[in-house]
Amino acid sequence: MRTGIKRLLRVHGFHSKLFESASALLCHEDFGEALCFILDINLNGESGIALCRSLSEKGVRLPVIYITGNDSEANRAAAIASGCIAYLTKPFAAPSLIESIEKARAAAA
Repeated sequence: MRTGIKRLLRVHGFHSKLFESASALLCHEDFGEALCFILDINLNGESGIALCRSLSEKGVRLPVIYITGNDSEANRAAAIASGCIAYLTKPFAAPSLIESIEKARAAAA
């Protein structure tokens, strides 16, 4: 999924960086060029929403687009409460993701 998203973003002119784990993202320090985060709700036993909170606690505040294959009212409510700019359920249409990233770009301008 990550590789497919990276290819989609490249086709639309976006540069992306993939992270192997939540801890790898938390250890990363240079978010200067980033428009947003695209996070899965479920990260191999970890929570994308908790990861977003941890990033925010470190002072990293970027728009978040959540994706999930496990849609539920609880996940949706928690994602919205965390302030995400989009919540996409798998499978989602490519334009939905691109539109969400464009929304993040517009907010940054």
